[in-house]
Formats: sequence, structure tokens, C-alpha cells
Amino acid sequence: MLLGPILLLAGVVLRFPFHFFFPQQLAAFKEYPTLMTASYSMFIAGNVLMWPAVMTLIRLISINKPNWAFWGGTFAIFGLFARAFHAGIDHLAFQLVRIQGLEETTKSIADSYGAFHIFHTFSPAILFGWIILAIGAYLSKTLGLLRSVSLGLMSALPLGVLKGTTPFSVIATVGLCIAFVPLGCKVIGDGPVPSLRNLITWFLLITVLGILFFFIGQAG
Repeated sequence: MLLGPILLLAGVVLRFPFHFFFPQQLAAFKEYPTLMTASYSMFIAGNVLMWPAVMTLIRLISINKPNWAFWGGTFAIFGLFARAFHAGIDHLAFQLVRIQGLEETTKSIADSYGAFHIFHTFSPAILFGWIILAIGAYLSKTLGLLRSVSLGLMSALPLGVLKGTTPFSVIATVGLCIAFVPLGCKVIGDGPVPSLRNLITWFLLITVLGILFFFIGQAG
């Protein structure tokens, strides 16, 4: 709830200077590969981190409104799956810019844009999931009116392959931060306080595993 929204917001802000549609996104990657890689990497990292945040919200809503929690959470998580699938296509497209060049890659993406895949059926879930969760959060008194509306704004975040940033992208991710970051702080505050020793142990363990997984992934 703390890191996910902030990473999503950082990802959309970094690519704000470039036009929304895919030819300009590919051109931006060719011109600014490090910036665009950082933007898309932050976005998908934030997207992945949203699943435990959504699960936590589901748990809180389900105390009073279990049906709203179930359906809103299910749709929202399906939407996260769809965005992860889109991110894989984004990554491949950017690598093709390196290998084949901008013109050839743009033509290939244009010719295959909109091709059917099973994950496309999850796309409407991105829209409806956040709205249902927002209503459930308000009705269950998990969030107040302002933060519930802010959560519902996530339905305005554009979806699809190689999507850049629009004003709606910024509004949606800022709304997510308003809804989730204070709630994340509350969840942490309500939980048991870990000892310094446990914090250091977990930090070292996560660091070692992160490095190990990185090299294993590179070898694969």
C-alpha cells in the first residue's frame, strides 16, 4: 500500500513528456532508453506490488461488506494480471527497437496491434474492479468518501500495450496514493512492531535473495 502506488505514480510521471500512443513511445525509448526503461519498470513493479495491497483492502472491506470485497477484489486482481501481460509485450517491443530498429518495430507493432489473447478478456476488469472496491470501501467505512472516490479514479488509468501518460494517468495514480498510502500507514501502525534485529535480518535476507534471483534470472 505504500510502495505500489508511489511506484505507479513515478512510472507515469517519468514518461509524461512523450505522446501517449505507441509509435511515440517506441521513439522515446530509442532516444531515451534509460528513462523509458525506468518508467516502465517502476510501473510494472508498482502493479505487481498492488496485489497484496488489494488483498489487504479486501480483508478490511469483507468485515462488513463481504460481497463488495469479493467481487471488487477479484476484478481488480484480474486487471493487475492483464497489466502484467501488457508489460511483457512492452518489454519485447523495446528490445525489438534495439535489434531491428525503430521503423521496423513500429511497423510490426502496428500490424499486430489488437491481436486476440486470453488476457484481453480481463481488460474490463481493470475498469470495474476499482469502482466496485471504492464503493465497498465507502459502504464498509474502510475509507471515507474522499479517499473512496480517489480509489475509484484508478479506473481512469489507461490500459493496453505501450500506453504513455495522459492527465488521467496522473490523476488516477495520485488518487491511488491518496487512498492507499494513509491506509498502509494505519495497517503498519495497527500491527505488531518488529524488533530492530528482525528488521535487519529481513533486510539482509531480501537483499541476498534479490541479488541471487537477479543472477539466476539473467542466466535463464
